[in-house]
Amino acid sequence: MTPDLTGPHYPDVVQLAVPGFIALVLLEFGWIAWRHRGGRYETRDALTSLMMGAGNVAAGIALGFVTWWFYLFLWRLTPLDLGTAWYVVVLCFVLDDLRYYWVHRFGHRSRWVWASHVNHHSSQHYNLTTALRQTWTGTFTFMMLLSAPLILLGFHPAMVLFVEGLNLIYQFWIHTEAIGKLPRWFEAVMNTPSHHRVHHGRNPRYLDKNYAGVFIVWDKLFGTFVPEQEDDKPEYGLVHNLGTFNPLRVAFHEWLAIWKDATRPGLTLRQRLLYCLAPPGWSHDGSRRMSEALRADHLRRHPELRGTPGFEDAGG
Repeated sequence: MTPDLTGPHYPDVVQLAVPGFIALVLLEFGWIAWRHRGGRYETRDALTSLMMGAGNVAAGIALGFVTWWFYLFLWRLTPLDLGTAWYVVVLCFVLDDLRYYWVHRFGHRSRWVWASHVNHHSSQHYNLTTALRQTWTGTFTFMMLLSAPLILLGFHPAMVLFVEGLNLIYQFWIHTEAIGKLPRWFEAVMNTPSHHRVHHGRNPRYLDKNYAGVFIVWDKLFGTFVPEQEDDKPEYGLVHNLGTFNPLRVAFHEWLAIWKDATRPGLTLRQRLLYCLAPPGWSHDGSRRMSEALRADHLRRHPELRGTPGFEDAGG
């Protein structure tokens, strides 16, 4: 069967969801102001997040054709077409969430992808505006390559983009401290505010954990799950915080740092490549610390934590 190049038409669900995003931000802000708990808003931080979100939209308008043309190129290659039945959309959604897990994991374990993703972690607050603190440079990470299996398996590019939008919408509401832990059955399967607070934590226990988009089961399957601990509340931000609300610095600081590291004199070609591709914190002389080393350092200072969630396999 020759794939249909005209294909189905799906709504731009992210654009449709924008009024809901705004309404939920206002609702969360009002709840925090009324109850004096459940998070904190800081004006400059929230404005930076909103500007990052606006820049992400602009980047999508300017560069979205790159991903779309790549998807269409793959669609012309595959002889498969699974059609547009509702169960195909559901299957596409589940498999796309697995794709998202690995994109997100690469985003923390390869500095090249981290340079794009780091801005999302740069806020020291955790509220719904943090969800809007999105990248301007995602196209340059080439992570659209991880969508190739979906399209080659016969999921139409328009369907893939549609479920990617649904995935993004789901993740909006989990960026809050106003919701505690949800029923155990839900926490067991789905990504939740509690699980995602862990992901945004800069605590050694929480570094590079809980990559899930929608289904937390991927983290449990691949060994990256850590539950939120009552006695170790997440501290938000980066290991080394930026100390700026300038959106240009937030968007590009890590790209500039990669350039500076990779072009320093006296390095081998392998070392230059590793400054671009190795996990954040890698250095040729061992002067910096990756997340595994930070966990091990913390465990040496607190040996009583050995075997607790997040420190089961840490060195010491």
